Amino acid sequence: MSKTEIRDEQTRTRPADPAGTDPTGSDPTDADLPDADPAVAELPAVDLAACVEAAIAAPSIHNSQPWRFRIRDGGVDVLADQRRRLDVIDPSGRELVISVGAAVFNLRLAIRQQGRVPVQRLLPDPAEPDLLARVVPGRPTAPSPALDALAAAIPHRHTNRRPFARTVVPATVVEELAAAARREGAALRLAGPVARGAILGLVRTAEQRLRAQGIYRAELAQWTLPAHGRRDGVPPQAFGPWDALEALPLRDFGLAQPRLDRRSERFEPYPTIVVLSTDGDTAQHWLRAGEALQRVLLVATVHDLAATPMSQPLEIPALRELVTDTAAGRWAQVILRLGYASPTTPTPRRPLAEVLIAG
Repeated sequence: MSKTEIRDEQTRTRPADPAGTDPTGSDPTDADLPDADPAVAELPAVDLAACVEAAIAAPSIHNSQPWRFRIRDGGVDVLADQRRRLDVIDPSGRELVISVGAAVFNLRLAIRQQGRVPVQRLLPDPAEPDLLARVVPGRPTAPSPALDALAAAIPHRHTNRRPFARTVVPATVVEELAAAARREGAALRLAGPVARGAILGLVRTAEQRLRAQGIYRAELAQWTLPAHGRRDGVPPQAFGPWDALEALPLRDFGLAQPRLDRRSERFEPYPTIVVLSTDGDTAQHWLRAGEALQRVLLVATVHDLAATPMSQPLEIPALRELVTDTAAGRWAQVILRLGYASPTTPTPRRPLAEVLIAG
């Protein structure tokens, strides 16, 4: 399939009705507002620390949790932890920044749950390039049932690598997911039947190319081999089963553990595939993509939808170009599989003490 066909077959969804059932709500989390009002009382540090606890529940590439937080001057700095970058599949740090963006969204949402409007600044200090965002509690605000639902979904959102039911995701739900992405400055497009086949073909090609590289297998082992007390990476219970027919090219997290006993199951033949994209490809766009990704995933969780990243083609530049349409101002950032599935095992998180640094 040609690059043009892949682009054309990623169908646009209709705009959701802001007054309808969109669980993102009509009440935004207010990113990029003017500076916080100095007359507003600061939140106690203990409350900000609780917000950071919500932030670290965000998804990240290989559950690497590549973030650090600094509580100072009444707000929270969110920093990249470059020591946790995956040099083989993410040499540019794009997926690292997307992961941090997802944590920033959770942080904004948690501050909103404290009854404050979150005031966000992305890349606020050129002199400190690892400082990716700063979020400060702004003016008081009334509760929002829609945002309450998203906040309640945070501990229930988990990557699911199990077979999904052969049930169609309703168009209205897909529209709500697309609306959630738009609220964060991104676009979410549903792959039509032809594009779905082409994208799955690219995922399969990417997975085969990656598996053939010894450095990839070594990096995968770094993030999947169990160790006593480990609180990061992907544990064996989260690998998911084998695809009995090898029809769905999910990332094989068991590659470094060939003797691991994993059951074989049949996966759905026609998965729902969506592509999250942005209108540029800078660090700020990557942060926006991460915020949009987490908002989409939380809306999906509200609807009892499971999700699996299938972004391997985006880790190989030549294959990413086939899903990216620069002429239309569209850079692919994440590929997701969506559907209904039985609950999965959550992955661990590092304790707060490990991610908080002195202000």
